[in-house]
Amino acid sequence: MAPEGAPTLVLAVPGTPSSAIRSLAEEVVSIARSELPGLEAAIGYLDGDDAEYPTLGSVLTRSAALRTERYELAKAAGREVAEPAGPASVVVPLLAGPDSALIRRIRQAVMDSRATAELTDVLGPHPLLAEALHVRLSEAGLARADRARLFTVATAADGIVLATVGGDEAVQAAGITGMLLAARLAVPVMAAALDQEGAIAATAEELRTSGSAQLALAPYLVGPEVPNGLLAAAAAEAGCSAAEPLGAYPAIGKLVLSQYTTVLGITPQPQGAQSL
Repeated sequence: MAPEGAPTLVLAVPGTPSSAIRSLAEEVVSIARSELPGLEAAIGYLDGDDAEYPTLGSVLTRSAALRTERYELAKAAGREVAEPAGPASVVVPLLAGPDSALIRRIRQAVMDSRATAELTDVLGPHPLLAEALHVRLSEAGLARADRARLFTVATAADGIVLATVGGDEAVQAAGITGMLLAARLAVPVMAAALDQEGAIAATAEELRTSGSAQLALAPYLVGPEVPNGLLAAAAAEAGCSAAEPLGAYPAIGKLVLSQYTTVLGITPQPQGAQSL
């Protein structure tokens, strides 16, 4: 159970809001709540409109006000309650890897809200993300779902381009998860940035030069942080098939919660990664 009076987990969602992105974010929050019953969580959009999609700043302000209101009501009711201390919210970026431009914007929104909030790190690198990438590739028929089985997938890739956004820093971080994915699939994996022109195609050519004939693009992305059409265009330029972004895969919700509980110093009931 979440401790009484624990701060609100606020999921900071990048990208242009849409009903699909809202559904994804709500599913991620639902996964986190299922792992820690009693968790209070909210969703703030970096590019929200405060009508249909609340901005991160307004969510943080409301969360802080709600905590103060609850304290005042408890005091008025004669309950002995401690005065609120520590952050009212813990902000978790919905990002698999570092993107300095987006993180700066999230940090600025936290500061502008004037609410007491703590910002966590991004979700990766992490072994659970390598698992999620493996699953997305297998769903697209680009990798075997189970290394222990002897059957083959006709379209299984023999080289993976791990696509990320956020420049060189993001590529380096993605490379760590890429090594874990390479160990799972026993094929070479190389990371490249979608937001660096020609990087995906150049990395694909490097893999082909080293002997890979059938490539796949694996998005090291949750989804909202990448503009529509960019993945498809990069895959077409590189001449390879692409898996879906990580989306609301269970590992994403678990890692969001992990960032939150690390800040609070609490440990929810551990649950192992889904085995393939």
